[in-house]
Amino acid sequence: MPLDEIAALAAVGPGTVYRHFPAKEALFEAVVTARVEDLIDDARARAGTDDAGRAFFGFLARISAEAAAKRDLPDAIAIAGSLQQDLNAAIDILLRNAQEAGAVRADISTPELIVLLKGLIRSIQDASAGPAVSDRLLAVVADGLRPPH
Repeated sequence: MPLDEIAALAAVGPGTVYRHFPAKEALFEAVVTARVEDLIDDARARAGTDDAGRAFFGFLARISAEAAAKRDLPDAIAIAGSLQQDLNAAIDILLRNAQEAGAVRADISTPELIVLLKGLIRSIQDASAGPAVSDRLLAVVADGLRPPH
């Protein structure tokens, strides 16, 4: 989509968009950066709550919902640099808190969880996956992350 059309959709003049984003790539990068920063803020806020298990699984549900609604989520969570490190660190805290609370199995690491999340996102974004399939896939991943009985 040309930047002029983006400006029209945003109800601003083309000059405003071009002043801030001289190319579509710059606009895409800004959107992705904002999305990752929002995920980081959400994960950090959840980490500060009393129910570590609910915080962890709530964040997974957020990732699942965003995967269904936003096609660029894989690009967002794969963004290189300090944002990716900050996101991984925030996820790590959620995971460790949930493990310490006994809500998540102890034998899963953050890098393994990231791989699972990427697979979940790809599966949800499969063209044939509807809301019921997305919910079921999230449930299967969540069940697999819970400690064995």
